[in-house]
Amino acid sequence: MIIPAFDFFEGKIVRLYKGNYLNIKYYNINLNELLLNYERQGVKFLHIVDLSGTKDVKKRQLELFKNIISYTNISIQIGGGIRTEEDINILLELGFKRIVIGSSVITNQNTVKKWLKKYGPNKIVLALDINIKNSIKKISINGWLKETNFTLEEIIDLFSSENLKYVLCTDISKDGTLLGPNFLLYKEIVKKFRHIKFQASGGISNLSDVLSLKKIGVNNIIIGRSLLEKKFTIGEALECWQNG
Repeated sequence: MIIPAFDFFEGKIVRLYKGNYLNIKYYNINLNELLLNYERQGVKFLHIVDLSGTKDVKKRQLELFKNIISYTNISIQIGGGIRTEEDINILLELGFKRIVIGSSVITNQNTVKKWLKKYGPNKIVLALDINIKNSIKKISINGWLKETNFTLEEIIDLFSSENLKYVLCTDISKDGTLLGPNFLLYKEIVKKFRHIKFQASGGISNLSDVLSLKKIGVNNIIIGRSLLEKKFTIGEALECWQNG
């Protein structure tokens, strides 16, 4: 499905360029109105990132998110600085349908395995953000500031034994650029890991990108900047996906 994305920093909708907080763009959008329109057109899921919570867990924007949940019936998955079971419980109690786990997948592997068992594969999404060098897909964490020695394939293999279902995979070099997604990456991992429902994210700039990802076999496409900047409408994206 098509999953519109919204990043929030200090209460405002923003986009970062390649994850850089020094390269931030603000958007003046009536979110309530926009989500009503999305709901009418058939959007089933949203993706929200708490950039304030990612930088500092004490600054998690819980009141803002509680407000968003109160005025939309669209299911929402949320990520950003989620590091403890308490974090997960708070967000699920607020009404979020899926929790997106990033850095902890690398730094607390056994804990994340326990979460997959406890909450089930339908509630947990692993966010694996990668830099590709010499065809090696190295995972970066901590808001993409730290590159690890773990590869994308290693981590998917590691968590597949825990019935892993959802993986949000982002090529960092593409994120926020509107330069098109890394089609080769998704083609490769969709073929290799047929049991995973991949969420493709980063670089989507036009309807042709949407169509190509659908043909590759990606289950979900997360679209942020293109929709915010009206490169195409949500209606056009949904139609493209359905008819692809």
